[in-house]
Amino acid sequence: MWVITVYSKENTKMFEFNTEIEARETFKNIRGCKILSHVVYFNDPDLALATG
Repeated sequence: MWVITVYSKENTKMFEFNTEIEARETFKNIRGCKILSHVVYFNDPDLALATG
């Protein structure tokens, strides 16, 4: 899962994405103070394939 967190004086907003491509495209179009994070869960089947 990919998360964009956008900070402003009034509030904080978070947006979730399933793919990195979708998240990065949106990230480019958002203005202001923003952070793009990749969230990995220990029981994610994709992670098991990558490490096994």
